[in-house]
Amino acid sequence: MRASQLELEAVVAVARHGGFRVAARELDMSSSALSHAVAALEARLGVRLFNRTTRSVALSAEGGQFVGEIAPALAAIRTAMERIDEHRAEPAGTLRLNLPLGAGRMVLSPLISEYMRRYPRVAVDMVTEGAMVDIVGQGFDAGVRLEELVPPDMIAVPITRRIRSIVVGSPAYFAGRKLPRTPADLAEHRCIRRRTGRGTIYRWEFEKRGEAIAIDVPGQLTLDDSDLMLVAALAGEGLAFLSDIAAAKSIEAGLLLPVLEDWSPEYPGLCLYYPSRRNIPARLRAFIDLIRPLR
Repeated sequence: MRASQLELEAVVAVARHGGFRVAARELDMSSSALSHAVAALEARLGVRLFNRTTRSVALSAEGGQFVGEIAPALAAIRTAMERIDEHRAEPAGTLRLNLPLGAGRMVLSPLISEYMRRYPRVAVDMVTEGAMVDIVGQGFDAGVRLEELVPPDMIAVPITRRIRSIVVGSPAYFAGRKLPRTPADLAEHRCIRRRTGRGTIYRWEFEKRGEAIAIDVPGQLTLDDSDLMLVAALAGEGLAFLSDIAAAKSIEAGLLLPVLEDWSPEYPGLCLYYPSRRNIPARLRAFIDLIRPLR
């Protein structure tokens, strides 16, 4: 009747996520292996822990009672393991990060390379997506988002300086066109629109002398990735609304021209965020220590 910790963790993960796919990703195993682990435990217990259909997985009454009793014990075991991990001379394991694709390319790529060079026993698993996720429920060590999007119950560590969003266009696009002097002038231009992680179209935001304006700009092209917007702007497809960090090299090279700069206020930049100051795994603590000199 002995159950392995892996089998117990499998049951708790499936119960938490309501399915095998996300639970398998959290435990770093295949969905089939996870299913076999749960089925093996059910067979030994002689009790069905989950009611399964082709569309859903739900705890049975017995499964709910079982998970309620073992989950605290497993949490205590994980805490003990994490405390031991804090005392490692060298970080090890897998650092799992959730972040937008643009942030990964703009800021974290060189940082990750340096991190892996310093700590060869750590693997890095970066999942890029625009939408906010529950980093705890999804099994991530930390997330990266703009400071204004970080959930209030999380610890935030700034990664970048303050950022400005600026309107840029290529010299070829501006040839024969009047430069916009106010945000209202954008109505006469072709703009590259942005789809947010929530699926909505972002309204370009401007501010000057206390006057704030949000504009649903016109345009034929809508994208959801900052790098693609930069490529489109460089190709003369229209005006793009990008962070000054993302556009800096192209502006310095004369490939893009910034406009409406006096309407572009600063806002807080990117942050790494995680759920608690207690029992921080050594792999995450080492990553935080690598970020701090960049602030």
